[in-house]
Amino acid sequence: MDYRINDIDRVIKNAVNVMEESKYQVYEICESARKELFSLSQELTDILAETAEIIDKVDKLEIDYRRARVRLTEVSRDFVRYKEEDIKSAYEKATQLQLDLMVFREKESYLRARRDELQKRVRNIEQSIERAETIASQINVVLEYLSGDLNNVTRILESAKNRQLIGMKIILAQEEERKRIAREIHDGPAQSMAHLVLRTEIAERMLHKQEFQIVQEELVELKKQVRSGIEEIRKIIFNLRPMALDDLGLVPTLRKYVQDFEEKSKIRTIFETIGKEIRLPSAMEAGIYRMVQEAFSNAYKHANPSFVALEITYQAQMVKIVVRDNGVGFRVDQVETRTKDSAHFGLIGLRERVELVEGRLEIESAINEGTKITIHIPINAEERKE
Repeated sequence: MDYRINDIDRVIKNAVNVMEESKYQVYEICESARKELFSLSQELTDILAETAEIIDKVDKLEIDYRRARVRLTEVSRDFVRYKEEDIKSAYEKATQLQLDLMVFREKESYLRARRDELQKRVRNIEQSIERAETIASQINVVLEYLSGDLNNVTRILESAKNRQLIGMKIILAQEEERKRIAREIHDGPAQSMAHLVLRTEIAERMLHKQEFQIVQEELVELKKQVRSGIEEIRKIIFNLRPMALDDLGLVPTLRKYVQDFEEKSKIRTIFETIGKEIRLPSAMEAGIYRMVQEAFSNAYKHANPSFVALEITYQAQMVKIVVRDNGVGFRVDQVETRTKDSAHFGLIGLRERVELVEGRLEIESAINEGTKITIHIPINAEERKE
């Protein structure tokens, strides 16, 4: 048996080394694509501005050219009133405007084509970055799964299939969360910072040209974007760990979460508290907050409800959390036996969270009769083990 373990260990180490190398290669490809995307986005911004300027110029030339033709027709018909010089001047002006119009139309056509090409390349690079991030995420999942010691691997190999699936899904959930946070930072603060760099470059150029009015306008826009970026960062921080949880406590934080959930999902919600609220240890409040998040998320994703209710009861030695919805429901006896069904993995994860705080989870549900989740958490459990 020992030689088999050594062989497995050697294979796993080789696989880990190859995947580590591949992960860094994917990372380099991804970074190179991001640099190209930034360069193309900068060029696209300039092209869009130039295209808008040329379009305005073409529109103005078309108006001037039409007026020049009307003027030429007018002086050409009235030989008595207008001299030959007037006719010549009107003709030359109309001809010059026609030539200018042709040149600017050609330039407009080129800029439009270039704009479309850049937009297409930007979309393709964004898709490539997304695929690279997906591959990197998958590699991280496998690496994290294989990087444990051999005893853990052999225990997983010898354990029940249900535990294998739960372990892999926990890692997948972690990677998905990391990917979500990375995408939020990339699409939010990172893009804002890149845009701020462009705006500061514009302001710097205008400052050299002594266009102080434009510089002032740019600074006003910069201030707005900085405030917007700060707001985005605060949202990301709140999703990771709501600061209100430490400052205000569990109930106000959950009340805000329920309100935000209703606004986002358009599902009617109710939040009620029974008994006198007491401050719990920080880790316990965070755990309860995540349990409620998990329960609401499961209802939103899988139950298709029109109503979700949260009720928290404070007792002397226990906190009771009840989450009810009027969704499609399910057969509770099939939850444990259908772990491959991702629709039930949320409930399994919720059970794991409850067990960590030595609590008790009760699930009541039936097809087309909604779901009721009841969680009993002993308050002294947190005191025994933080």
